[in-house]
Amino acid sequence: MKKLIKRYSKKAGLPPGTVTPIGPHVSEKTTISYLDYTPEKCQEKTVDSVEECLELKKSDSVSWININGLGNVEVIEKLGEHFGLHPLTMEDIANTGQRPKYEDLDGLIFLILKMLTYDEEKQEIFVEQVSLILGDTFVLSFQELAGDVFDPLRKRIRDDKGRIRKQGADYLAYAICDAVIDNYFYILEKFSDEIEIIEDTVVSNPTPETLKTIYGLKQDTVLLRKSIWPLREVISGFERSESKLIKKSTRQYLRDVYDHTVQIIETVEAFRDLVSGLLDIYLSSISNRMNEVMKVLTIIATIFIPLTFVAGIYGMNFKYMPELEWRWAYFAVLGFMGIVFIGMLAYFRRKKWL
Repeated sequence: MKKLIKRYSKKAGLPPGTVTPIGPHVSEKTTISYLDYTPEKCQEKTVDSVEECLELKKSDSVSWININGLGNVEVIEKLGEHFGLHPLTMEDIANTGQRPKYEDLDGLIFLILKMLTYDEEKQEIFVEQVSLILGDTFVLSFQELAGDVFDPLRKRIRDDKGRIRKQGADYLAYAICDAVIDNYFYILEKFSDEIEIIEDTVVSNPTPETLKTIYGLKQDTVLLRKSIWPLREVISGFERSESKLIKKSTRQYLRDVYDHTVQIIETVEAFRDLVSGLLDIYLSSISNRMNEVMKVLTIIATIFIPLTFVAGIYGMNFKYMPELEWRWAYFAVLGFMGIVFIGMLAYFRRKKWL
């Protein structure tokens, strides 16, 4: 539940536009880095203060300014003031519980995405908010933590692979969105592997631990759906935007990202149905196992009822019981009981109850 609901109480009573970091990692150290490139050259640097990258706004090159850690409000406010961000936009950047969204601002485009990563050790999905500001020659990205899915993109820029160095800031924004969304396929593959393992366990040997795992998968499905479902309208708005910041050549790539988004949403919905079905299969398996146990116990009890009846009769302490004086009475009674036992087994087998 903590993954789904953020703590908003610290915002209560504050005026709109107040930049208040909200999220589990607000105390993380803030680091600033940038990539500034043209078709001919590329410069990458990590800076100590926000003032060192403010001049990039005026350059003719394409600049990608990345901020890791949102605990330092001053950094967000200085960048926002210099690049013309509205106070409400800065507030949304600092509040990591935002829904993925697209906003066409005055001369800027604001995007919020959810970057998913998978913890192999804990087998857990981690959600991080990524906020993007697209300008005419720059892209600002704000992340909660250091470490992301953009290393292959940075390598393409450094090595001048593909067409990214020849394109503008809008193509860079597309590439960032594409990297985030492509990583969803990796997360879904991991999720699919978990579902397959649980499916086999549910059918063959369901245990209380299996039920806990199913509920964990169900929570992860809700988390995935909450993070991914709004992307459809976000990418659609980005692709259909009439902003002059987006070139016609970039829109074709954005349509491709939109197709990927639809595919991911359909996959998440399929997983949601599968996980719901796993719970039904688990309950059915437990019920079938209980029925099998009760069946065996019922057959055993049914077989021993007539045997107990016979043993009970000859266990009575009456003085005059003619059979007690017979020489072979004991063996006759045992034989009769054996015939009853075998006969009942044969009858149950004929009825396919065994």
